[in-house]
Amino acid sequence: MSKINSPPEYQSFDDFYAQHVIPYTKLNPTHIRLDGNILGSSRKISAYFWYVNKKWKVDADTYIDRLKLAFDQSEKTNEPFRVKNTRDKKGECLIIKEQPLKNKKFYVYKVGQK
Repeated sequence: MSKINSPPEYQSFDDFYAQHVIPYTKLNPTHIRLDGNILGSSRKISAYFWYVNKKWKVDADTYIDRLKLAFDQSEKTNEPFRVKNTRDKKGECLIIKEQPLKNKKFYVYKVGQK
């Protein structure tokens, strides 16, 4: 019987970045995304974290430099994100406040949406 590995869960974005992203980048310094790929989308979840009393999932195709941008923003303010409706209006996603919406490469979605 195979073991099912569920993605780790963190109490905050800062915890996620410090405990998940930083160790990953130290082990994989040439990777630009959390899944190690260069192209293509992924529905695989890298990890979960809590923000504004909601649980959020980080897709594995999220770019590491965008996570660093968000972390730098979180050091300036305790609200580094905007909550925005997804394109299909069926859920919510996080947007980094200092980043344009076009070509965001930051794929963080509220858990429990359709």
